[in-house]
Amino acid sequence: MKMILYLDASSLAKVYIDEAHSDDVQTWITAAEAAATSRVTYPEIASALARRRADGTLATHDLRLLLDDLERSWGDYLVVDLAERLAAELAVRHALRGFDAVHLAAAITLRDAAGAGGLAFSSFDRRLVRAAVAEGLIVLEASGRREG
Repeated sequence: MKMILYLDASSLAKVYIDEAHSDDVQTWITAAEAAATSRVTYPEIASALARRRADGTLATHDLRLLLDDLERSWGDYLVVDLAERLAAELAVRHALRGFDAVHLAAAITLRDAAGAGGLAFSSFDRRLVRAAVAEGLIVLEASGRREG
């Protein structure tokens, strides 16, 4: 049975920015029945791209191309709306940053709708991964990377 893959911004950004583990993320997306993320991921990725332009590692022309690519592909993802009360509860329980709690709440909401074994979670943020494991999510691990 194929799973729904939930990607936080640190994972989905690897689709648009070629960096370590981008290939793993692409492989997971291809293997998944569907790829999902939170509504907040769109501005998070735009912000990551803009910061790269500001620090000189991304040309303005490339920023525009990547933002256009994000816009074109955004409709390919299942976009989960904000579950603000659950996110707040998770932020307190796991001492998460706000958007990390939003991602975890979105993944839990989607998992509960899909069934316990129907969702896999991807993040490259160690604290968020630990919280996801504590909440019973199936967490994917990139090749050559161990969470601790």
